Amino acid sequence: MQHISSVTTLPGRFNTTAQNQRIKVTMLNPRLCLVIGIFSISIFPVLVKWAPVSGITSAFYRMFFGFLLILPYVLITRKFTWPEKSLWLPISLCGLIFATDIAVWNLSIHYSNATQATLLTNLSPVWVGIGTFLFLPDKPAARFWLGTLVALAGMVILIGWEAFSEMQLDKGFGLAILSGMLYATYMLISKTVLNRIDIVSFMTINMAVASIYLFAICLFFDQPVAGFDLSIWFVFLVQGLICQLLGWLTINYAVKQMDAKRVSLSLLSQAIVTGLFAWAFIHEQVTLQMIVGGLIILIGIAITFRKPASRQADR
Repeated sequence: MQHISSVTTLPGRFNTTAQNQRIKVTMLNPRLCLVIGIFSISIFPVLVKWAPVSGITSAFYRMFFGFLLILPYVLITRKFTWPEKSLWLPISLCGLIFATDIAVWNLSIHYSNATQATLLTNLSPVWVGIGTFLFLPDKPAARFWLGTLVALAGMVILIGWEAFSEMQLDKGFGLAILSGMLYATYMLISKTVLNRIDIVSFMTINMAVASIYLFAICLFFDQPVAGFDLSIWFVFLVQGLICQLLGWLTINYAVKQMDAKRVSLSLLSQAIVTGLFAWAFIHEQVTLQMIVGGLIILIGIAITFRKPASRQADR
């Protein structure tokens, strides 16, 4: 993430500064960052259940506190890079798209149910694959489509075939499909943007735009933004620090270093981690069907990460 200034290489021990900087950067393993990011964002649904406020309000404060927490770091360290003019539009679009995705997902739950919305939103890897095939030079391999089919089959098993078979082609269905498309669009645009700007600067602008936009949505839909108990403010703070700041700093780093299709598919494992958090903290039941579905999802993800022997693994 950090740009390394060029230094004069001296013999022996005098070039240790440059070596230490290189080691520091190479220690940021993108797969490990992805795992940390998935665990960080997976606690969000549990925190939403703990805080008895609307999902849109939770989304706003998640973004807003994330922005407030990154701002002192940016100001003190002066790590903010002013983007090129050509980048302002896609960076702002990423903020608007991500915020719209959260709002649309919450509306889809209102018009249908959480199960249907979750399943349809998790079609995002399919949309990422289609978008990559149509617009990017790195076309999806057969391995990706196979892994996606296996992982989606696992998602159907985890949620339950009954919920899948009883879906209705209503407003909630359309909004959930739209949510998955928005999520995929965010992944594809952010991948191209992150190749040209550092992650901290990208996240700062992204969260600022998303916060303003979600605040406007809260006002438009008459959602509460004040008058909460201290415990709820604490939950909002944890959402901003863990779910947004830590979660998406690490996920965006993975997106920058890895293939966006794999990252998108890997995020399906969020359903498994969320289930484990719900079982541990709010005592939701974990069934054998959910365990089997979760294992199949992981198998599907593993298929996409498996490379032919002639190719190197991801950095």
